Amino acid sequence: MASATKNFHLPLTEALYAELRAAAEARGKPTTKLAQEFVKQGLADLRRMERRRQIAAYATAFAGTADDLDEALETAGVRAVRGAGRP
Repeated sequence: MASATKNFHLPLTEALYAELRAAAEARGKPTTKLAQEFVKQGLADLRRMERRRQIAAYATAFAGTADDLDEALETAGVRAVRGAGRP
């Protein structure tokens, strides 16, 4: 079952519209389809940036506390990165 669609009016400058249209033509896609793909990708990027911001905030808030990384696990990770234990 196809989901309902909504129309969205987005005024663009002539230069931006021309660039979008040229990019769509170069890819053999309708301009509207390419614009939809750009919006989807932009929203995915925003979600990813927000997730990273939340992780960074959590890491900052809990750094050095009991909720921080397990000391043995952290030591093992540092050794693995440094190549400790290799002949």
